This record gives sequence, C-alpha cells and structure tokens, in this order.
Amino acid sequence: MRLIKRNFKSVGTEEFKLLYKAYIRPHLEYCIQVWSPYLKKDIECLKQVQRRATKLVGTLRKKLYEERLRVLKLTTLEKRCLRGDLIETYKIITKKENINPTQFFQFAETGHDLA
Repeated sequence: MRLIKRNFKSVGTEEFKLLYKAYIRPHLEYCIQVWSPYLKKDIECLKQVQRRATKLVGTLRKKLYEERLRVLKLTTLEKRCLRGDLIETYKIITKKENINPTQFFQFAETGHDLA
C-alpha cells in the first residue's frame, strides 16, 4: 500500500481496482488454500489490510467497509477463500491435480462415474 500512497496523489475507484487486483490482493491470497487462516487473529489481520486498502479511494474514505466493498464491487476475504477452496476441491475430485482424491474424500457408490 505504501507504493500506491507514495506514487499516487489521489486514486479513483477504477484505478484503485486495477492497483488492488495487481498489487495487494495477490499478497493477501498467496497460497491461502494451503495455509488456510483459521485463527481469528490471522483472519482479522488479513481483513484489516483490505479495510485499509479500500480507504485509499478518497471519495470512499468516510464510508463503512461493507459500503466501500459494494461500491468497488469487491468480495470479502471469506468469499474469496471459499471460492478458492471450491475450485481446489473441484480440481482434486476431477483429477486435474496430481493428488489421489480418496486421501481427502470418501465417495458414495451412486453408479455414476466422475471421469
């Protein structure tokens, strides 16, 4: 965020979305499915980064966090984590990852083949 603050006098919503998606969000989400933050302090730390980042948009600075997310059309950390988990689950079940799905899942006998 310092990079953005230092190099931009003001940031509009569209510019912020580009900068956020390019520089901030990748750091927040790096390997999140692997280390999957479950401690409240870790989750709050990540949320705080996103809260502070959305305040970079001058016109939204005084609004509530949820309102800033709505205006910027960004999703919460929890929703992005859930989406990532669902994508990874799909990749494991459909054998797009080099992982044996039975290590993680117990499949019911339905007569339908996943492959």
